[in-house]
Amino acid sequence: MTPEVSGRTASPATPVTGVVADASNTGAPHTGAADAGAGRRRISGDAPRRTGARVAGLIVAGILLVFVAVASLAIGNRAIDPMTVLHALTAYDDANPLHLMVQQLRLPRTILGIAVGAALAVCGALIQAFTRNPLADPGILGVNAGASFAVTFAVGVLGLTTPGSYVPFALGGALVLTVLVYALGSFGQSGATPMKLTLAGVALGAAFTGFTTAIVLQNHSTLDIMRFWGVGSIGGRSLEQLAWALPLIAAGLVLGMVSARSLNALALGDDLAQSLGARIRVTRVVVIVAVTLLAGTSVAAAGPIAFVGIMIPHMVRWFTGPDQRWVIGYSIVIGPIFLLLADILGRVVLPNSELRVGIVTGLLGAPVLIALVRRKQVSGL
Repeated sequence: MTPEVSGRTASPATPVTGVVADASNTGAPHTGAADAGAGRRRISGDAPRRTGARVAGLIVAGILLVFVAVASLAIGNRAIDPMTVLHALTAYDDANPLHLMVQQLRLPRTILGIAVGAALAVCGALIQAFTRNPLADPGILGVNAGASFAVTFAVGVLGLTTPGSYVPFALGGALVLTVLVYALGSFGQSGATPMKLTLAGVALGAAFTGFTTAIVLQNHSTLDIMRFWGVGSIGGRSLEQLAWALPLIAAGLVLGMVSARSLNALALGDDLAQSLGARIRVTRVVVIVAVTLLAGTSVAAAGPIAFVGIMIPHMVRWFTGPDQRWVIGYSIVIGPIFLLLADILGRVVLPNSELRVGIVTGLLGAPVLIALVRRKQVSGL
């Protein structure tokens, strides 16, 4: 008996294997190693399903954007059937007034809505990830205030009136104020922390908003122009006027997508992100340049449109989670959908007139923002 006992105890691996095998066959409790293996199999199996769901959702959102764009071309004070819209795009006849309406009025409006919606949504996602503040928007770093001040200066002092003429001022104002915010937020041993950047942006943004108001109130003609531009609108633009805006927005979107992976690392904290190989300073500079291009161009082209930048990233994160690669990808599609729907609603809500899209986004965005504030847990970054 003794040799048998010693034989059994000589190899400790044999009983463990037997216990795991018996547990799997007879329903007995599994060991910790078996539970860990099952957990790893579940995680590895769930990841492809989550990725598949995100890809499917992005495809559905893209299809929805196509339908909304067609609706934007067809719906207005005068409804145009989809076949006429298609003929206006593929077999243009300048003698047909409906074709003229589609090509000269609604097509530039729709293209600008897609570009500005994507720009504002991605800009909001970048700033929220950059500052680690889920309630941040493009105005929190003072970018909108700098662009608005520069445009007001161009209109009120230099006498410029067309959007294409003051876009360099909008970009310059956005860039100058962003650099000032980053410089002020970099003072001290801790460097440019998200909290310091946010405080500097709010302070400088408030100051430049005061300067803008002072210029507007001193000149009645400037007041007439700025009170319409300041509401936010995507109408009244031509395809030629969009030629300067689209490349700048496209460049900002590319920079935002490039920085997505590094922003995921920054969400873990600067120290851990640096240990993972993320170049913190390079990422911050890239994000600031992207925000400047997106917000500055959007403000120059359509005026300051509220709530898109703060609301769309939250809506996206409810489905995608905090991964910035998916957040930015979805924002590029969902932002235009929301802005075009708001513009369509503004065209039809009044019988003989229309509401500018900046008013409609404010009316639609305010309840959503209140709901975000009342949530026990804001969507994570």
